[in-house]
Amino acid sequence: MSASSWVLNAYAKALCRFFLSGSLLIAYNACGAPLPLELYIPDAPPLTFVDDTKGHGMVGEAVLTAFANAGYVAHVHVLPWARSQKHVSEKQDLLIAPLSRTSEREDHFTWIASIMPMERAFFSLDRPVSSFAQAKKTYRVIGVGLGSAQEEILRAQGFSDEQIYPLTIGDNPAQMLLKGRIDAWFNGVPESRYIWPKMSERKLFMSPVMSSAELYLACSRLCSAQLVQDLRKAVEKLRDDGTLARIQQSYLSQ
Repeated sequence: MSASSWVLNAYAKALCRFFLSGSLLIAYNACGAPLPLELYIPDAPPLTFVDDTKGHGMVGEAVLTAFANAGYVAHVHVLPWARSQKHVSEKQDLLIAPLSRTSEREDHFTWIASIMPMERAFFSLDRPVSSFAQAKKTYRVIGVGLGSAQEEILRAQGFSDEQIYPLTIGDNPAQMLLKGRIDAWFNGVPESRYIWPKMSERKLFMSPVMSSAELYLACSRLCSAQLVQDLRKAVEKLRDDGTLARIQQSYLSQ
């Protein structure tokens, strides 16, 4: 190697070290090292799995694939869902998924890209209801995921605080339904259908779909424009080439 080449090579390495220490996103990627991102998810199969050999879930798999394709790597964090949302919204450049885009959340996050639609319905051990109005009259106590969009939806529909029973996201509402502690469970359709067979052989009745909203990959309200652009482009590429649909179908078929 010539003296001039050695000097240029040493200068390039020093420049990369300088940029890395300053946490400059573009420079980090230019230096060839994946930029670490902090991602907050719930343990909510089949949407997101935590430490499961089957994969990362319908949304988790899509988000992590988009990260990798854009040159990033995720450090995954799992906190109670309401706390995750508060933490991400108040910090900077933190990622969260899957998050329903509701009116109450709109101004607290930067909405990067929709991953998939989410249909929600009432689940019960008795004859299903056919409307929110009927549910309001029929069910004394309705279980919902703590900090979930389901809780927001029921409040917006005029259900009383006494009727809404927030529970830790996961199989807790299903257990409470089996024990007769709640009369119904208002939840996402894929999640409920995934959880219930693992809990009981009793027939679970489902109402017609009552609400549908997109599940998003979102960022803190204060979020790097470059980060948003990179991840939005990566997610849209997965949508265009059919990868998002294939990921979702692979989990639904389980």
